[in-house]
Amino acid sequence: MTGTAPSVDAGARLSGVGVGRGGVVGPVVQVRPAPVVPADTPVLVDGAPADGPATHAVLDAAFATVAASLQEQAGRAEGSLAEVLTATAQMAADPALRSQVLARVDGGEPPVSAIDGVVSTFVTMFEQAGGYLAERVTDLRSVRDRLVAAALGLPAPGVPELRVPSVVVARDLAPADTAALDLANVLAIVTELGGPTGHTAIIAGQLGIPCIVRVAGATDLPEGGEVAVDAAANVVTVAPDEALRAELVERAQAERALASDTAAGATADGHPVALLANIGTAEDAERVAGTAVEGVGLFRTEVLFLERATAPSVEDQAATYTRALAALGGRKVVVRTLDAGADKPLAFATAADEENPALGVRGYRLVRTHPELITTQLAALAAAQEATGVAPWVMAPMIATAAEARDFAQAAHAVGVKTVGVMVEIPAAALRAEQILAEVDFVSLGTNDLAQYTMATDRLRGELADLLSAWQPAVIELVASTARAGKATGKPVGVCGESASDPLMALVLVGLGITSLSMAAGAVPAVRYAVRHHTLDTCQQMADAALAAGSAEAARSAVVALADPQVRAALGW
Repeated sequence: MTGTAPSVDAGARLSGVGVGRGGVVGPVVQVRPAPVVPADTPVLVDGAPADGPATHAVLDAAFATVAASLQEQAGRAEGSLAEVLTATAQMAADPALRSQVLARVDGGEPPVSAIDGVVSTFVTMFEQAGGYLAERVTDLRSVRDRLVAAALGLPAPGVPELRVPSVVVARDLAPADTAALDLANVLAIVTELGGPTGHTAIIAGQLGIPCIVRVAGATDLPEGGEVAVDAAANVVTVAPDEALRAELVERAQAERALASDTAAGATADGHPVALLANIGTAEDAERVAGTAVEGVGLFRTEVLFLERATAPSVEDQAATYTRALAALGGRKVVVRTLDAGADKPLAFATAADEENPALGVRGYRLVRTHPELITTQLAALAAAQEATGVAPWVMAPMIATAAEARDFAQAAHAVGVKTVGVMVEIPAAALRAEQILAEVDFVSLGTNDLAQYTMATDRLRGELADLLSAWQPAVIELVASTARAGKATGKPVGVCGESASDPLMALVLVGLGITSLSMAAGAVPAVRYAVRHHTLDTCQQMADAALAAGSAEAARSAVVALADPQVRAALGW
């Protein structure tokens, strides 16, 4: 639990961790909670408690129904949402989960007790594993809730029908719940749990929906009561007054005005900074093609793999890559090879006995156990390059050494990929960035994982969000080290983590020597505005101030003090 709920009287301010910069006012709609029933509640058949075989059959059908429903939602979703829904459906269809529950029921244990016991075991395993598996705990509990409801004939938990534009409030919001949202009527999302890099936050950012997580007392907000959600200020205000309403309207108008600027990214004195978009599917590529971005700085390719029981063929992958490259019309596209492994549920490449998947065989390390996954993907990218005449930039995730970078570059060049790079997500790679850049053409910093590994802090732990901040001086120092290596070798160093979408942090990154910033397409206008209103010299002063600070809060405050007053006012710093 999140502790004692704050007052929900008019004017009360509930604090959390904001995602994005949006601000809206609207009525609260609370997500239906999970069914709360005694552990010994029986399955009913024709109004009477079912016997053992009948209970087994009902539960077996419940597993199939929940998995099929989730997969159907995944089929209607796109991008990151489709990815996580597919993975959640795989959880519901997992033979181990199903067989253990049914074995308990066949042994005489009540069905709800059996489901809770097995899910609790899996939750403990996931939490102990940390990393990506820990982030799946919310999804696993969502599967539990849906199974209990399906088995007992109760309404499925989740979001009710949204009849008017509303603020969706929940203790936590699973991807399956997000998929059920009528996006035309979702003004904002507010949750009591979660973290700024968890699934709810990522999906909200992808969809351009204002979101605040870790809001203590959110579930006590009255149904239908109006609240103001200010993601930039990290605050939910109950029954906002006219002054706050007017402020949010004015800010929204200013944001729309920023979006009208389509100039290439550059500082006030003309220093170029490429502004790029993050995508996850070919559909995403087609969607951002019509926006004012200079290309794609991160094409996550996991969806192609997570949706399948077996690895996709060269032909299947090439078709998707070809479609994405064609959609961008020759603009830069940076493709990240498969970032999955033991810490992500791949049916064909998951090591069941790995004790700590977050530190295990993931990303490029899959070449140690499943080299064909990498070689097949590289061949597909080379085929897409030949089919379109557009040469993608291709990079590998989770590179730790210069030797790994060299091996990947050799494999990519061998099939005809022309521009090869790697991700810098591990402190070791940042510290040895110059040696790594000697082997490849560019690097891109994934600041979410870099912060996680630098600060030894699980990304799911919302109560540790301050340690995960990109403003932590230690994280900034590693970014600076990588940028210095780029300058020394004359090679590009980009950032494609969440920090690139923060207009204030973007100025620091430019000052450090970062050459490109990749983010959700909706974040580009504010970043472009901030960069275009500061000189390179000012950005460098900001970078020096952030590096000299003793804490994340001091670093941000020092940079705000150096910002142009007009920009501070426009962006709410």
